[in-house]
Amino acid sequence: MVSPVREDATEDQQKAAGAMEAQGSVEQELLSADQAQVLSKMAKYHGLPRSGDIVMIQSEHTGAVDILSADLESADLLGDHRRVSPPLMAPPCIWTFAKMKEFKSKVGKEKNSRLVVKRGEVVTIRVPTHPEGKRVCWEFATDDYDIGFGVYFDWTPVTSTDITVQVSDSSEDEDEDEEEEEEIEDPVPAGDVERGSRSSLRGRYGEVMPVYRRDSHRDVQAGSHDYPGEGIYLLKFDNSYSLLRNKTLYFHIYYTS
Repeated sequence: MVSPVREDATEDQQKAAGAMEAQGSVEQELLSADQAQVLSKMAKYHGLPRSGDIVMIQSEHTGAVDILSADLESADLLGDHRRVSPPLMAPPCIWTFAKMKEFKSKVGKEKNSRLVVKRGEVVTIRVPTHPEGKRVCWEFATDDYDIGFGVYFDWTPVTSTDITVQVSDSSEDEDEDEEEEEEIEDPVPAGDVERGSRSSLRGRYGEVMPVYRRDSHRDVQAGSHDYPGEGIYLLKFDNSYSLLRNKTLYFHIYYTS
């Protein structure tokens, strides 16, 4: 015979075991739901994997932490869009010619083709692609001293074919303006104009040629670049390295078909 006390104890143990199984099942379902939600969000992003990244998920219901992957795709899970690196650009054609006086005399007669880049300043000439053109061409020279020069490409829809000029106090300030105060992962310093600029512009724009100091006071600097598509060329004249001297710049920018 089984005493009533032992029967009650057995029933309590069975009930407790059943409750634990039910709780475990609920927790497993909640954890699976959390994982499914995050995996569904990750499925939106497709990028190059970065070795060493892991995904850790903590359930809002149970507090449990699970590691899903050791190689996370390059994506910002908290953002609404992934970061996309601009495509590599074809190199430009560049050359020089020595007819300095003739060039300055000709350009000096044209409207808005001569300006002064003050000490510590960077001047950006924005040149939209033209529907009737296939490549952009540039020629420039300076009086007495050299100047930094580089070309970037902004993949943005063209709403106007007008050429505009933007002036900033330095290359670092300009990078901040262009990025619209967006935080960049692993930011790269602006770099030395002597060795070529490696600024944060490379993360957002296609780099046609980096900013180097050019001997534009000795020979006319010229070049061209085939349109990679619709967008805006950024021709940068960098005098940020100069603490004392302003630079008089003569330039001619045009497109060809």
